[in-house]
Amino acid sequence: MSNELRIAVSGKSGCGNTTVSRLLAERLNIRLINYTFHDMAAERGMTFEELCRHAEEDPQYDLYLDRKQVELAAQGSCVLGSRLAIWLLEQADLKIYLAASAEVRARRIADREKIPVEQSWRSMVERDERDQQRYLRLYGLDTERYDFADLVIDTERYDQAGVVGLILDSLEKLQKT
Repeated sequence: MSNELRIAVSGKSGCGNTTVSRLLAERLNIRLINYTFHDMAAERGMTFEELCRHAEEDPQYDLYLDRKQVELAAQGSCVLGSRLAIWLLEQADLKIYLAASAEVRARRIADREKIPVEQSWRSMVERDERDQQRYLRLYGLDTERYDFADLVIDTERYDQAGVVGLILDSLEKLQKT
């Protein structure tokens, strides 16, 4: 492994990708790359939902986002947290997939966005389906298949610090080989 370290973290909404990626980057003292549709929507003066609808019709949004993330990661050590990080960041030293049940994810999203769980559930299920279809169409990627990841962590079993600890332990073992 080179002196540079690139870690890719993926998972569906509500699995803890953003928080775990941020905490991991802080612990390792390396850059966090977490450029998302939320960021793109803000830059373009539209709502997240509007951008998602546009992305369903026009692949330029996904292609731009994914290309920008990979370009940023190529600049040096980083933690790249995104839905497709483990699929797109081929040069990642460690690929991590965070998982949680749909029920837990919906509850976490509801808490985060301060909305009813039922609303969160509907929105999450619709988004998961739209994302899955879009990634299949754009890249031929089945995001339900992540068995190639170096580490799959059930985030229901650990708090965020515990998840980061598991990743750091795995990274330490990797660096010893």
